[in-house]
Amino acid sequence: MNFSGKYQLQSQENFEAFLKAAGLPDDVIQQRKDRRGMSEIVQNGNHFKITFNNDNQIQVMEFTVGEECELSTPTGEKVKTVVNLEGGNKLVTSFKGMKSVTELNGDTLTN
Repeated sequence: MNFSGKYQLQSQENFEAFLKAAGLPDDVIQQRKDRRGMSEIVQNGNHFKITFNNDNQIQVMEFTVGEECELSTPTGEKVKTVVNLEGGNKLVTSFKGMKSVTELNGDTLTN
C-alpha cells in the first residue's frame, strides 16, 4: 500500500494526555490541542518524507523503513529509532517509552 498523499487532521483522541506524557508543559499543550494541521507523505519504495504543516509551523521527517533514522519527539528532542512497516499499512516506531503507529485505511490516516 502506498502512503503518498495529503491528509487533513479530522480528530484527536487522548492527544492532551499523549503530550503530557511526552513532557510538554501545560501552556504548550493548550496551544497545540486545537490545531488542525495537514500532513503530506511522499513514499518512494521504502523511503518516506513526511511534511507536517500545523498553523504555518512546518516539520519535515525523512526515513527509510527498517533503517535507523533521527526523528523529532513532540518536545523537539531528536531521537534515533527505526520505523517498521507492519501489515502493509502501518508505520510503527518506539522511542523514549512511547510507541507511534501510523495506519492507512483507504484514504484515512490514523496516528
